[in-house]
Amino acid sequence: VLLVRNKNEFSALGSKCPHYGAPLSKGVLRGERLRCPWHGACFNIRTGDIEEYPTLDCISCFKVTVEHGKVFVTAKKKVLTLPADLENSLRVKQTSRRCLVNQNTILLLGGGVAALVCAETLRQEGFTGRIIMATSEKHVPYDKSKLSKEMDLKAEDVYLRKPEFLAAQGIEFWTEKEAVSVDFQKKEVHFVNGSSQKYHQLLIATGSHSSFLKVPGADLQNVCTLQTPEDSSKILNLATGKHLVIIGASFIEKSQASRGPAPARVTNGTSLQPGAAAELPAWVLAGYSSFYSSTAWNFLMNTQTSPFQMLQNKGVKFHMKSELCKLKGKDGKVAEAVLSNGEKLPADVVVVGIGSAPNSAFLKGTSIARDDKGAILVDLHMQTNIPNVFAAGDVVSFPVALLRGDRSSIHHQQVAEAHGHFAALNMLKKEKELHTVPFFWTTLFGKTIRYAGCGKGYTDTVVKGSLEQQKFLIFYIRDGHVTAAASLNCDPMVSLIAEVLYLGKQISKEEAE
Repeated sequence: VLLVRNKNEFSALGSKCPHYGAPLSKGVLRGERLRCPWHGACFNIRTGDIEEYPTLDCISCFKVTVEHGKVFVTAKKKVLTLPADLENSLRVKQTSRRCLVNQNTILLLGGGVAALVCAETLRQEGFTGRIIMATSEKHVPYDKSKLSKEMDLKAEDVYLRKPEFLAAQGIEFWTEKEAVSVDFQKKEVHFVNGSSQKYHQLLIATGSHSSFLKVPGADLQNVCTLQTPEDSSKILNLATGKHLVIIGASFIEKSQASRGPAPARVTNGTSLQPGAAAELPAWVLAGYSSFYSSTAWNFLMNTQTSPFQMLQNKGVKFHMKSELCKLKGKDGKVAEAVLSNGEKLPADVVVVGIGSAPNSAFLKGTSIARDDKGAILVDLHMQTNIPNVFAAGDVVSFPVALLRGDRSSIHHQQVAEAHGHFAALNMLKKEKELHTVPFFWTTLFGKTIRYAGCGKGYTDTVVKGSLEQQKFLIFYIRDGHVTAAASLNCDPMVSLIAEVLYLGKQISKEEAE
């Protein structure tokens, strides 16, 4: 149990964040809002309710009384005597039940966190009509961030909600049901199996897919992308003890992916430790899209004590100034990666990470507004240009407050969940504008990396801490003020900065220094 004092009032809460179990005693408290030190989830200390994602669950609250200068917490005996764990800390918010009299149907396209949070928020806010989630995948929503960190897990181990939970909430979940077209006039979605479904309101949260490698040999066996639990297990099984080449030095945004092939990396020697296979993509996928700039990426990666160096110390070779020219195979399987400088890298397995594109091709020819990359344009209510049609997550481009309202696509779990939440509120006519601060995270060989805000277009940086000791904080400055911050082993500093930005306050360069 965590006892919190806010001015002269006390609150007693579950002590661990329901997301990954972070100790909330090390979090950031501002007024009645408590922010997790690891990943930025926020809770109201009076109610325990979620106020910011990525967690899906609230935290438990306990009765507090003050008598004769002493504080008493009333809770079930097992909560007070057992060691702190997530089961004692989390609480699922109460929801309404499905009512068959209510014939309104809300159809959610997509099986990720945006659609999941939208569905749960609808129930939490009193919607009693029909909710359908339709996804092309074969699984219920799962934690995609773990695919690159714990590659030996089964799909069921990373489920965010079990099928039984969704059924109990009255949420229909259709797997392997890919949408192929939408008739917005008739309010009808057509699926790949020939079936169709009418709707009253529609959420498009179909996510994104890995960009395709366009070089000779890209269709060889053992050329992989990492998108599903099956991909994760396959890569681990294929790569252990083998030569692994990873194409791409980052999670490249679509605009960056269009510039051409990305640099290549190869493991040094014949053995790849499973830990390296699990951890390397985690940093690569989170890093570049978080910092939005090659300058920031190079600043972190070129120091001798940086994550770049940590990876090199684990036997990873970087080829940062050479592009992939082609892949050669043997017996139908990839065997060699040929770089533009003529160098040849032995390759038993190739993992492609050269960016992503929105899953919106099925909307081609419709009247829905998209940008030149295919991202659906939404406003701060997550509303598209078509009435009763909303969109959320990786598939959208939305106005970002920290970019003064300029649009951007931000591909990350926390942002997608916030999108789903606000889409649901506005489906129910709550008229709530999106309010969130993007928060990214990863772990590399036990070192925690955090990033909050939106550093796109920054012109200066302020560095606090020690690069040599691998403990530092970087402020990204634009127009004299902090718009983002990144850290290595400096929890909870990024959470603190995220909270300041969330409150709409400005941090000047002078204050950062």
